[in-house]
Amino acid sequence: MPNSTLQPTQISAPKIAIIGGGLTGLFTATLLERAFSQINDQKIKDRALVPEITIFEKSRSVGRLATRYRSDSHTNKNWQWAFGAQFFTAKSASFQQFIKPWLQTDLLRPWHAQVVSLTPMAENNPTADMHLKEQWGSTQARYISTPKMTSWGRALADNLQHTTVNFNTRIAPLAGYKQTLANKTSNKTELFDENGNSLGHFDWVICTAPNGQAVEIMADSGFTEQAKITEPKMQACYSLMLGWNTDQPLPEALSRLDTAWDVAYVQESIIDRIFIEHHKPEYHALLPSMTIHARNDWSEQHVDDDIDTIKAKLLEAAQRALNWNAESTPSQVDCHRWRYAATVTASHKDQLGILVDDERQWIVSGDWCGQGNIESCYQMAAQTVAVIV
Repeated sequence: MPNSTLQPTQISAPKIAIIGGGLTGLFTATLLERAFSQINDQKIKDRALVPEITIFEKSRSVGRLATRYRSDSHTNKNWQWAFGAQFFTAKSASFQQFIKPWLQTDLLRPWHAQVVSLTPMAENNPTADMHLKEQWGSTQARYISTPKMTSWGRALADNLQHTTVNFNTRIAPLAGYKQTLANKTSNKTELFDENGNSLGHFDWVICTAPNGQAVEIMADSGFTEQAKITEPKMQACYSLMLGWNTDQPLPEALSRLDTAWDVAYVQESIIDRIFIEHHKPEYHALLPSMTIHARNDWSEQHVDDDIDTIKAKLLEAAQRALNWNAESTPSQVDCHRWRYAATVTASHKDQLGILVDDERQWIVSGDWCGQGNIESCYQMAAQTVAVIV
């Protein structure tokens, strides 16, 4: 909401709706607030422009850096799994500058993981083969959020000054604007929730949903860039979450003395990567916890399969990779399906970029408009702000 210390504005402040409270939405709101603040620094106070930004999030939380945990009643300790993005990189100077405040407070921390290549057991390979691949270092750091991957999203939301977040609000498709645009007297767009309740009129509407959902939201609306939304191809991902009790022996691959590791790139398997959660910086108090991501191509082929069938297949593959026995079988098992997880991009030049309808003042954005990673969330947010401000 507007800062009460500012004088009343003599020109109307823009009302901006952001559909989706993931990182793209949060970055967009953050950069919009900063951009208007810089503009106001160059104006006299009675001409200050304070944006009214509303984020509409269909779930009950922000950030989309998903974390799941369970508590052990005997030890009061937690198992914890970052079952969405495990880490992110910051390759551009602008994004490196953006994350600095959270690095300085240690909410974001570099993860210098020991990475191995792992080939699971097979008929001709009675033990899993493992060898050192690399160690993530400061040259191209990987960052995590502490104490949970969700912590950064919440911190971003808490720092917003002129933005309201409406949770559990699903936006209805923008159908009908194609027919009514010629009769409109202004560029304002009225949004409705799925029950038909009006959510207000907005100067700009920014949709940051995955492209499969963006297609539905913008369907039959007359959005000039509608056809381009489906150009990036997205693939699914299944995440398997495993945990072990304090008094349990760990699987052979975790207890080997010859190779200490934090992340495994898995070969010749439906599994893509394995992440040891309790090896991460500031995560050492966790009970033994592991997150496993299936290959995206395999996940996409089986995206509509029964989740229990998927869990069984991933457990079988995990057992061949980690080599557990009856005593070291995980006590905690869970599985999650991400229908829109990875963006298939050939190169930087093939990135779509944000989609803008200047007449209606609608923007479709999201990490899938770039390379599908967290830095792409920032890049698309920056592109959006450059259009609006």
